[in-house]
Amino acid sequence: MSELKTNKISTNDQNNVAIDNALNLKSYDTTGRNALTSVAGDIIYNTTDSKVQVYDGSAWADAGGIKTSTIDFLIIGGGGGGGSTYQLNYTSGGGGAGGYLNSYSTETSGGGNSSLETFTVLADGTTTYNISVGAGGGGGAGNSTASGVGSPSYLNNIIAFGGGSGGVTSISVVEAGSSSAGRVTNSDATQYVIGSSVGQTSGYQGYRGGYQSSGTTGYGAGGGGGAGAVGTNASNNGGNGGAGLASSITGSSITRAGGGGGGSLFNTQGTGGAGGGGAAASGNGTAGTVNTGSGGGANASQSQNGPYTGGNGGSGVVILRWATADATIGGTRTGLTDGGVQTDGTDSYIVFTAGTGTITFS
Repeated sequence: MSELKTNKISTNDQNNVAIDNALNLKSYDTTGRNALTSVAGDIIYNTTDSKVQVYDGSAWADAGGIKTSTIDFLIIGGGGGGGSTYQLNYTSGGGGAGGYLNSYSTETSGGGNSSLETFTVLADGTTTYNISVGAGGGGGAGNSTASGVGSPSYLNNIIAFGGGSGGVTSISVVEAGSSSAGRVTNSDATQYVIGSSVGQTSGYQGYRGGYQSSGTTGYGAGGGGGAGAVGTNASNNGGNGGAGLASSITGSSITRAGGGGGGSLFNTQGTGGAGGGGAAASGNGTAGTVNTGSGGGANASQSQNGPYTGGNGGSGVVILRWATADATIGGTRTGLTDGGVQTDGTDSYIVFTAGTGTITFS
């Protein structure tokens, strides 16, 4: 039973209600608020959002202003394609994983970066937000084409860059596997050059590719960089792809964004990094797993049969999560492919697996 306590009630001839002291609404955090049995018109103070909120009969809305909602995200760019040999006695590096940006819980972003700030949306049913899921880069095709970089994925201006393409190396010229979100080459085994828009001065969204130490025979090429670890350096063997990162944004822990394995002319081929990285092969390299942003595995062959190809990079992904009671995503999502809205406890989430389009919240 509700109880009203007051020290004094008196008449007021100004046709209004006068209160001598500040009116203090009952306070709840979001979890406590959602546990209430509410009816339209109920008013509380939300200590999680630091806002007065009113129940409209179906959802809680911020009082006296535009309704907003905070959105957690995991955005991964498309992985880079694995390199491919173009003549005898050449081998190639693994493709790099796409950039990895995460705001969920305390989970880290790629390259050892901390969790990012959440994204705030206007839940007015009309404001649109742009989403794109990046495609993976194509694997190199023997002596005809170089491997491709991955395409970026984004939510408005939050952009996860595509992974770098796998390099090519001969016994006398050493080149690294690609980095995550930016190709790294190493022509003299002593210094790095960043070949994409993500350089050392602007920070990584993933780790660099592996390389080959000076003085080795040069039969192997480096593994592609992953979101969670550097690609393995090569020797006579191909370098393994760097490991990806795990996220529980969908309610269960899933590892994504592994680097592709680097090739070797005569010895062991590099394996793909945990999280979907493609393995190198003496024939066609293995593709990175779709919707993980993982790099493709390299092709490395001591024969000129073929031509063989490097593995394609895995496509990226965009995952959004929010409090179910705070917002509803619009049903019209033209141009985008998703699996529909799912729930995990008191939260909703949606996984976008392809396309470019817009979304709304209400």
